Amino acid sequence: MDLHPITDGVTKSREFLRSAFHSMLYARIMENKLSSLYKAGKIVGGVYLGRGQEAVSATLGTALVQGKDIFAPLIRDQAGRTAFGEPPIDCIRTYLGSIEGPMRGRDGNIHRGRPADGMPAMISHLGAQVSLVAGMLFARRLLGTLGDSVGATCIGDGAASTGAFHEGLNLAAVEKLPMVLIIANNQFAYSTPNNRQFACADLVERARGYGINGFSLDGTDLMACTSVINEAIRLAREGQGPQLVVARLLRLSGHGEHDDGFYVPTDVRNGHYGRDCIELAMRQLVENGIASLDEIRAWQDQISDDVQRAVAQAQQEAAPDPYHDDWTALSTRFPLPNNQPAALPVLS
Repeated sequence: MDLHPITDGVTKSREFLRSAFHSMLYARIMENKLSSLYKAGKIVGGVYLGRGQEAVSATLGTALVQGKDIFAPLIRDQAGRTAFGEPPIDCIRTYLGSIEGPMRGRDGNIHRGRPADGMPAMISHLGAQVSLVAGMLFARRLLGTLGDSVGATCIGDGAASTGAFHEGLNLAAVEKLPMVLIIANNQFAYSTPNNRQFACADLVERARGYGINGFSLDGTDLMACTSVINEAIRLAREGQGPQLVVARLLRLSGHGEHDDGFYVPTDVRNGHYGRDCIELAMRQLVENGIASLDEIRAWQDQISDDVQRAVAQAQQEAAPDPYHDDWTALSTRFPLPNNQPAALPVLS
């Protein structure tokens, strides 16, 4: 099947662009706060930021329909989570270990979700997100509840080298499932560059092998992302099977906040894909009369206030107590008297 490389294109939807950019801005401001909390020792575990991927992620989250579609976000998808309707307090509570969060303080920061709302919790074996979405879509088909819903996930170029990626995508292609799979090619699988990961010129060439449509775009360009990703979702929703979208970009931070990204060459960092998608989107919106600088500044102020309130609230909430929570493996089989700790039983 022919590939369909698309590198530009502008949607006519003014409100879509405003909404997507607002989610980009929200994610950037919130993640800047998370970075500060991590450096201050307030967060246990790693912090992985989506700087540089916000245009792709926010467009995907905005284009999907909450309550109908499935969105399986990955580590750099805060913008998509926000656009898909995740309350900011969910993010802050999970990173700070609040028992009031969606995971009740049980799991690490990024492993959060609300499956009943179509947002499954992230799996650290990153390629597994593909088979997860395929399985959810296939289950809906078997139950007769699929309708015209779409499932989507966004993985990195490194995850595209895993066996789970190939098995999941092959299943989705054979079953013609309405899946949109975005590969955010940030050029490094942690520190491994593209030329040590795959031999093809562009990952979009893999679409031909699976018999599905493939799109290639500049992931730093919000308008290009909006045009291409909306088209991919439309085709999937209309029964055209899986759609593979490869977005070329560069993460603007290390793999995580523990990593300074020293292995990224200066010419790559300063190259075309090293530009900030938020700065570019801001210029696009202002120059096209979609939003004014005053509006954007007002959004920034409001978001900053929202994030600060969420942090203050989460910091006052309790952490999980293993002796009072009802989730421990032993709590139902071996109840603890008077909520006191007890020695583990010897199982024969």
